[in-house]
Amino acid sequence: IIANDQGNRTTPSYVAFTDSERLIGDAAKNQVAMNPKNTIFDAKRLIGRRFDDPKITQDMKHWPFKVYSDCGKPKIEVDFKGEVKKFSPEEISAMVLTKMK
Repeated sequence: IIANDQGNRTTPSYVAFTDSERLIGDAAKNQVAMNPKNTIFDAKRLIGRRFDDPKITQDMKHWPFKVYSDCGKPKIEVDFKGEVKKFSPEEISAMVLTKMK
């Protein structure tokens, strides 16, 4: 097991979007209180599910970020560098995996 850039053996599956940058892992998790609507976590729960899945509906009640339906599939909306951006849960998970390379 190799430690990440924060010295930890695990990397949290968090991605945050700010006015100036994209943060991944510990850096994203550490700023969630200041930027909850643009800090994504639990994206894995959305993969392979439909937007109207009762489990998704229940989970959405606890997430500060916006999840909406795109042709029946869940998508995540954030503000990034002053623009509204939309991502699939697979794209968010890929960002975390790319960080681990």
